[in-house]
Amino acid sequence: MGTLRRSWVGLFSGVVLMAFAAHVWAADEEPKVYRLWSGAAPGAKGEEDADIPNITVYLPKPELANGAAVVVCPGGGYGMLAINHEGKQVAEWLNSIGVAGVVLKYRLGPRYHHPAMLNDVSRAIRTVRARAEEWKLDPKRVGVMGFSAGGHLASTAGTHFDAGKADAEDPIDRLSSRPDVVILVYPVIGLARSYGHKGSLRNLLGENPSRELVESLSNEAQVTKDTPPTFLAHTNADTGVPPENSIYFVLALREAKVPVEFHLFEKGPHGLGLGTGEKRFNVPPDAAFSAWPGLCATWLKGRGFLDKAKP
Repeated sequence: MGTLRRSWVGLFSGVVLMAFAAHVWAADEEPKVYRLWSGAAPGAKGEEDADIPNITVYLPKPELANGAAVVVCPGGGYGMLAINHEGKQVAEWLNSIGVAGVVLKYRLGPRYHHPAMLNDVSRAIRTVRARAEEWKLDPKRVGVMGFSAGGHLASTAGTHFDAGKADAEDPIDRLSSRPDVVILVYPVIGLARSYGHKGSLRNLLGENPSRELVESLSNEAQVTKDTPPTFLAHTNADTGVPPENSIYFVLALREAKVPVEFHLFEKGPHGLGLGTGEKRFNVPPDAAFSAWPGLCATWLKGRGFLDKAKP
């Protein structure tokens, strides 16, 4: 039975990735870019591109669309954004399984520090819910996904959310910022721990943050029973962001009785994205790690996240 199940999962993963490679792309129209705030973002330091957080929305073809959406946070140590192999490619893969991919361009250090990044991802989640009818989405199926430092931001969204302000002047701010699912791929998590990523910590919080602030954003310590169901993928060979970041988050989720699925692959360096490779950025393909999107799709399907929206 175990062999049969592994064969089925492998076949499903292969089908998903073949669809990803051959269907360029499933989107019905070109992706569109939307500013998260019509005016200046909270705490904006200017009016340059670096001061304007936005989302690029990739909608699947209507015949594939199931109404779900995922906000994607590319990595880059909070100092840059790996927007192609951890953003665009990921949104296109999400489109192939019927999900809207919403790639977040969040503000970066050292120009910005926390809470600017959290404000950006929270606003992105609220914005997807606010425009759900326009984009034919289900506001109760809005997830967040992150890679590396973007995984830290996604895990922060999953542990530092709020229900919105009912009396807010801006109707978007009245909506919840809690994601319905969280997907973390080789994430930075434990900022206060020895296995945390020092560059991400410095860019997010500056040179001399208080111990209290660092602890508050070491997200394995912030998990509660209300943290959303979470899927994680990491490699045991990752030296850039050691797998302990994922492992201790998984243990915290288990202790809080939050549904979790975790895949630790034996080999593979940091920053593989979907595992399919990206020559322009020297990201090698990795046959084993490329299984995680199919495994994630199976997990999402099992949670009902990929069910077709009811009319």
